[in-house]
Amino acid sequence: MNFVLIVSVLATTLLTVTQVNGIAVMSIDFGAEWMKIGIVSPGVPMEIVLNKESKRKTPAVVSFKDNTRTFGEDAQTIGIRFPSNSYSYLIDLLAKDINHPIVKLYRSRFPYYNIVEDTQRGTILFQHDDETLYSPEELIAQLLHRAKEFAEQSAQQPIKECVLTVPGYFNQAERKALIQAAELANLKVLQLINDYTAVALNYGIFRIKDFNETAQYVMFFDMGATSTTATIVGYQTIKTKERGYVETHPQLTVIGVGYDRTLGGLDIQLRLRDYLATKFNEMKKTSNDVYKNPRAMAKLFKEAGRVKNILSANADHFAQIEGLLDEVDFKLQVTRDQLESLCGDLYGRVAAPVKQALKMAGLSTSVIGQVILFGAGTRSPKVQKLLHDIVGQELAKNINTDEAAAMGAVYKAADLSTGFQVKKFITRDAVLFPVQVVFERETEGSTKQVKRTLFSLMNPYPQKKIITFNKHTSDFSFSVNYAELDHLPETEILSIGALNLTSISLDGVAEAINRNKGENRESKGIKAHFAFDESGILKLVNVELVIEKTVNPEAENDEEGTLSKLGSTISKLFTGESDTPEAEKPVEEAKPEEPKEESSNATSKNETAQAKNATEKEPKEAKPKIVTIKDPIKAFEKTLYINKLTKQQMEESANKLEKLNVVERELNRRATALNNLESYVIDAQNKLYEDEYSGACTEEELEKIRTSCSEISDWLYEDGSEADAETYESKLGELKQLTKDLYLRVLEHRERPEAINALKSMLNGSVHFLASAKNLTKETNPEKDVFTEVEIETLQRVINETQEWMDKKVAEQDQLKKSEPVKLTVRLLSEKMALLDREVKYLVNKIKIWKPKKTEKPKEENVTAERESNVEAEAPEETIEKPEGEAEVTDETEESEKLSDEENHVEL
Repeated sequence: MNFVLIVSVLATTLLTVTQVNGIAVMSIDFGAEWMKIGIVSPGVPMEIVLNKESKRKTPAVVSFKDNTRTFGEDAQTIGIRFPSNSYSYLIDLLAKDINHPIVKLYRSRFPYYNIVEDTQRGTILFQHDDETLYSPEELIAQLLHRAKEFAEQSAQQPIKECVLTVPGYFNQAERKALIQAAELANLKVLQLINDYTAVALNYGIFRIKDFNETAQYVMFFDMGATSTTATIVGYQTIKTKERGYVETHPQLTVIGVGYDRTLGGLDIQLRLRDYLATKFNEMKKTSNDVYKNPRAMAKLFKEAGRVKNILSANADHFAQIEGLLDEVDFKLQVTRDQLESLCGDLYGRVAAPVKQALKMAGLSTSVIGQVILFGAGTRSPKVQKLLHDIVGQELAKNINTDEAAAMGAVYKAADLSTGFQVKKFITRDAVLFPVQVVFERETEGSTKQVKRTLFSLMNPYPQKKIITFNKHTSDFSFSVNYAELDHLPETEILSIGALNLTSISLDGVAEAINRNKGENRESKGIKAHFAFDESGILKLVNVELVIEKTVNPEAENDEEGTLSKLGSTISKLFTGESDTPEAEKPVEEAKPEEPKEESSNATSKNETAQAKNATEKEPKEAKPKIVTIKDPIKAFEKTLYINKLTKQQMEESANKLEKLNVVERELNRRATALNNLESYVIDAQNKLYEDEYSGACTEEELEKIRTSCSEISDWLYEDGSEADAETYESKLGELKQLTKDLYLRVLEHRERPEAINALKSMLNGSVHFLASAKNLTKETNPEKDVFTEVEIETLQRVINETQEWMDKKVAEQDQLKKSEPVKLTVRLLSEKMALLDREVKYLVNKIKIWKPKKTEKPKEENVTAERESNVEAEAPEETIEKPEGEAEVTDETEESEKLSDEENHVEL
């Protein structure tokens, strides 16, 4: 069953729901400290999902204690008492070895974690206990799975597809690791979108009408928990012809990015934590050092975060913790000036990302239309003042600093899903780390290493490119690496990790060349096709030998020519060669262009006529035809950086997480069953003291129910406190069976008076209708012969029988005690009402369709009527003009069919 639902968001965003089942999609803005969840579902175009505490963002924390797994705020609470059991700030640990600078920084910030090396992959693992290890992917997968549960509860249907935000500086290994974490959470990633691109998209979709062909430049400054980013985005409208006709769409293009991956609110919070710890030690209220107590440091960390947030809006505030260490309380006044002096060097780094973004974009601050703040760190007055001084203009705060990324990502999710159609908004992201191809070439007896840039700095993506190897005649290898990174500081280059990406070995080159030797054949080299997809992941699409063969038209139908054309066509279908975008250009040395034949379409009409006459006189000489042959080459790709989880490792991790999910589901089931049983017992005991219930049961029933409730209540507080869910559910079923008859009698006694009144009202209405219907029979009114005598008698009989039945049953029921079985049930009354209603409706429908019989008019009257009819026919026809400005109504079916056809179209 298909529905079409059109929802307008601020009159700019069009979401069309074409199916109902299984179309909800979600986004997750997964940050270092928080995760925000967006959703699009039928009837709910775009919204932020609430967690179980009805809050719009959830701490990205997972904790384990006593075989119980908790998330969010509950996990934070456990983390204060047992810091090593609570895991947070995980996103930056993906796909990094144990000697990585970020891992070393993490261990210095949180020394209570036991981080060990994963010898199989070269990454890290958290040693939770003697038997349990967790990788960052597994921990993040659990958080993503919880986000999925929140979204499914909100949408009330399963969700399988999502768009995830990532920091723009994530490399290839980190992006692939996050996708695998989503797979472990049973989520299909439609796309990874850079967090600043998602924010820019959210900003743009509500300002579509403000854009035109002239580019408008906006800077987004994001200071989050662990990183700071400045991004310059250009907005304008462009014309496309994807559907065969010209359309105008808005487009955002990332043209400049600067970032500092270790500058954020976490650093400020840690500085304040250490300041508070030092002050506590100086008070010398205990002989123990607070720095050596992980639980006390966790309390100070939480308090430092609270004070930091308050000082963003206040000049001073008290930090206070009860029982910080050795039951000693702590209280200290902290001023904003003190905090700013503690973080002076951190604030000094705010300008660097802005300057780097302007340098990449090649722009000055004078052409930036707006500087928009995003991220909790930008709420600091010090940060805002520094930014204002750098850009020289007022700062804009017209987006939600917490939710803009999640909302932009969920718009992209709706665009990519098959269940929604949104107003097209083109996004063009940019390459932050240029990519090059390195290979060896033999020249004059020596080997020379050659480097060719594949994707340059700030190249837009998604994009495809081809590199051509012209000099190789046998199997060879080449590597794909990050190119020169001179635009980055040395510390950042170290943070990127391995600069060598993949090594690619080609097999069967010589054989392919020998297969395609022959007359009239020219080799165009071996072409390797690369793609930078929407998620910012580099892929080797395919490698092939390209041959151009000159074919004589007279022999065009020979077997070899036919096979050549077929092979070329098949190759184009799979490589997309026929629809290669303009950006897909060879990156090898440029060759002199061969002269091109002019198109016959450019010939003027006179030249065409002359050519036609010449052809009639002299036979036209047939020109050779060039056929392109593409022969695939086997390519073996080896990853040179952190390896992804293998299929076996993925299965092992999935099984580990599923065991945790099973335990959690059983715990939730047990908690629900226990709560239901306790609630039912208390409710039953209370009801037995009400007259309505005590009067409807016998002394024997009353005693049985009270005894059972008392026994279950005592059991719950003694032996039953550790029972399983099945036992609780069994006890509840027995108690419900014991109270079933009592509750049913009470319900009958409560609902019966209303049902009797309804039947009486229907009888009265039927009697009045019958009185009117008797005047519409042939015997009483020949001109209005609507009903037959049989129909009138039938209704009269039904009314009489119903009235007699009701009087008899009501009398019988009144003689019974309330504790005795009910004879006159609401169901019986409803059945009688339905029978009476059916008879009345039959007659009512008959009178609705009744028409009086036509009678013949006198001859003179017929002639007069005919003349009047002719006069009317000769009168000029009136035309009704549509009022100016009135909307034109069109058939929605045609548009729906058109939409369906477009959505089902697959382009090869």
